[in-house]
This record gives sequence, C-alpha cells and structure tokens, in this order.
Amino acid sequence: MPSDTTGTVQATAALPTGGPALPSRISWGAVIAGSLIAAVIAATLNILGAAIGATTVDAVAQATPGAAHMGIGAAIWLVVANTLALAAGGYTAARLSGTADDTDGILHGLAVWAVAFLVSAVLIGNLLAGLASTATSAAGSVVGGAASAVSGVASQVVPDVSPTALVDRARDTLRGTGGDPQAMNTQQRSAEITSLLGRRIARGGFAGDERARLDALVAAEFGIPPAEASRRVQAMETEAQRTATEAAARARQAADAAARATSIGAFGTVAALLLGAIAAVLGARRATRDRVAFLAPGLVRRPA
Repeated sequence: MPSDTTGTVQATAALPTGGPALPSRISWGAVIAGSLIAAVIAATLNILGAAIGATTVDAVAQATPGAAHMGIGAAIWLVVANTLALAAGGYTAARLSGTADDTDGILHGLAVWAVAFLVSAVLIGNLLAGLASTATSAAGSVVGGAASAVSGVASQVVPDVSPTALVDRARDTLRGTGGDPQAMNTQQRSAEITSLLGRRIARGGFAGDERARLDALVAAEFGIPPAEASRRVQAMETEAQRTATEAAARARQAADAAARATSIGAFGTVAALLLGAIAAVLGARRATRDRVAFLAPGLVRRPA
C-alpha cells in the first residue's frame, strides 16, 4: 500500500470487473399503459365536449352561440379533459411500475406526459395533413370541372373557331391601339381602356398623358362630352383609391387578428402542457403514496 513522505497511508479503491449492474428503475410497460389510458380518457372527454357543444346549436331558433364563445368554451374543455386524463395516466403508470419511491413515481408520470404529447402531436399532424390533402383534391376537382365546363361552353358558342383564329382576332383588335378614338371600333377602344386601367391599378396612378388618353377613349366609347368623360374617370380614380385604402386597412386588421390568435394559441398550448405535466406528477405521487400505504398499513412516519 503506497505512502507519502509524511507517513500517511493512501488507500486505492479498485472496482471489481464484471460487477452486477444496477437494475432498471423504469417500467416501460407501465408508461405505455398509462399513456394509453390517458389517451382514451382524453378522447372520450373531448368527444363528450363536442356532443355538448353541438347541443348548443339551434339553427331553427337562431340561438347559436358566437364563434368566440364556442372557441373559448372548447379551449377550456380541452384543457380540463387533458388535465384529468394525464392525472389518471400518471397514477396508472406509477402504480403499475411497482415503485414506492416518490422520485421514481414522478418520473413515470412525466414519461406518460411526454409520450402522450408526442402521440397527440403525431395524430394531429396526420389529421391536418389528411384534411389538407382532401381540400387540395377537392379544389383540383372543382377547377378541373370548371375548366371542362368552360371549354364545353366555348366549343358550343364558337364551334368552328380554332385557338389560332382567336389569337388572330385579338391581334386585330389591338392593332388599332393608339389611334384616333373616334376612328377605332368598340373592341379596340375597350382593349386600350382595359390596358390603361390595368397600368393605373398596378402603378397607383396615371403616367404622362395616359389620363387624357383615357378621357378621350371613354368619351368616344360612350358618346359623351369630354368633360363628362373626365368626371367619370375622376370618380373611378376616387373609388379605386377608397377601395385600395379599405383593402389595406382590412389586410392590416386581418394580420393583427392572426398574430393575436397565434400568440393566444401558443400561450394556451404552453399552459395546457404545463397543467398536464403537473397533473401527471400529482397523479404519480398519489399512486406511490397509495402503494406505500398498501405495503405497510398502519405505518406512521414520526418526526426525527
């Protein structure tokens, strides 16, 4: 046994090779059983909540609650249902694990909470993906049906007109653009008016002499004096500006509402997760205490 210069004896600890490993302190069977029980209880309570919510809808009497009240009620019910389910799942896992230690029971309850959350996330993700796929397929069917219907109507209206002929006709219509409005036909004036209005909407205003050109085209198209045509164009600009301002305001309001809804949903999800974890822990602690009382009835813990 080695010693230093002062004569103090130093002991060297040697671990035995091939010693027994510590037994596992987790029961995955208990965790899975608790998670399944939590999932079934949550699903049952949520279905019950949906049924209760459906009974509040009375389309005949027009006494249906508002969307805000329905959403708040559904969120509260969801939180309560998941909290109760996780409390039951944590209790089940801790009791079936066979442990009488509070820490081990709490860890089993947290394992149930984690497994239940992951399973719920996967199921909700698959549900949303299925709904999105269904909506995309339905939209594709509608668009395809609409295209077929339009194609059929077009073939009935102009059965002898080929796509090349339609393009040639459009070119003939646009060939007179920029000439004297009085010498242009209705199709040419309409095409140029549409082009000027499109550029005005895209840029937010007329450039150069486009305003005067539009006044002349409107006067020639509708057979009205230039002053009346100018007044109509001015009224159109005012209405377009008002519509653009209202659309921008509605877009900002919608963005603010979406941001608030996202924030509330995120905070609500975090709160639901924390409440679920607390419920699972409390259920697991209750299970370990019940097991201690079962193993040692009449045992009273006295203060040291």
